[in-house]
Amino acid sequence: MYSFQETIRPSADLRNHYNEISKQCREGREAVIITVNGRGDTVSLSYEEYKRMKARIELLEVLAESDEDVKYGRVAPIKDTFDDLRSMLGEEKCEV
Repeated sequence: MYSFQETIRPSADLRNHYNEISKQCREGREAVIITVNGRGDTVSLSYEEYKRMKARIELLEVLAESDEDVKYGRVAPIKDTFDDLRSMLGEEKCEV
């Protein structure tokens, strides 16, 4: 399961302690929730953590589409699929 620490800090900390928050995000793999007037406003993540999260979301979207294809019978035999791929790549068909 995908999980990481979260810390809540007021918006003044972002201005007054940016380097500390940045280090906390990068080294601790933490999400820092910035509050304004006691309410959640913004979330700060390291760039690497953001890229990992974005890749996971994109993968989940592809898997959801695939699941829907299977559910509605939009599938093809694997041999046909590989033949189509080989054709697109300019390769000859071969037996699977």
